[in-house]
Amino acid sequence: MNLLGCNNVRLQHVTISAPGTSLNTDGIHIGRSSKINITDSNIQTGDDCVSLGDGSKGIAVTRVTCGPGHGISVGSLGKYPNEEDVVGVTVKNCTLIKTMNGVRVKTWPASYNGIASDMHFEDIIMKDVQNPVILDQEYCPYNQCKQQIPSRVKISNVSFKNIRGTSSSPLAVKLVCSRGFPCQNVQIGDINIVNKGPGGPAKAQCAHLKPTVLGKQTPAIVNCA
Repeated sequence: MNLLGCNNVRLQHVTISAPGTSLNTDGIHIGRSSKINITDSNIQTGDDCVSLGDGSKGIAVTRVTCGPGHGISVGSLGKYPNEEDVVGVTVKNCTLIKTMNGVRVKTWPASYNGIASDMHFEDIIMKDVQNPVILDQEYCPYNQCKQQIPSRVKISNVSFKNIRGTSSSPLAVKLVCSRGFPCQNVQIGDINIVNKGPGGPAKAQCAHLKPTVLGKQTPAIVNCA
């Protein structure tokens, strides 16, 4: 399902089903749209359950169950010139089951200018998710980009709060911002993720930001400079 150039749309009690092995099968993709509410839905797919492209403004994703799939994603952003800002995203009370990613924000390195702000991920349950929490400004699938050049998408006012459950790999939290434009005002609060897969205890990777850490964190968020 593709929502492009839409305003004031509510999707409720939606069921989408595609095999986990199916390529490029985003459940719901949103782009250049505002005031979109997705609620009380179940999405199984081979790509992102919900993906938000440029120009997404005032988006709420609530009580959505995702899995299989690649999670709930903002981006990837910055690949093309003249992309519109992403402003005002709330993902809350969602459950992700055996997905590749959980909640994710991703921008390309060597990107065009852009802005992504006011994005909040709260009260999320992870069940055997490979990479539960991701903020990645060095997103480069298949190594088809110039990773040595930092992303020019400016990310600010982001929060990850009350995210709990299990991962299927050690890297439970990845917060890697742009070297050239470090993230501003990122809050991390009450993360509790335990690795149930191989590779040892859950860990966090953190670079190019100074997050505000609230409550207890498992894994610990350290060495972010």
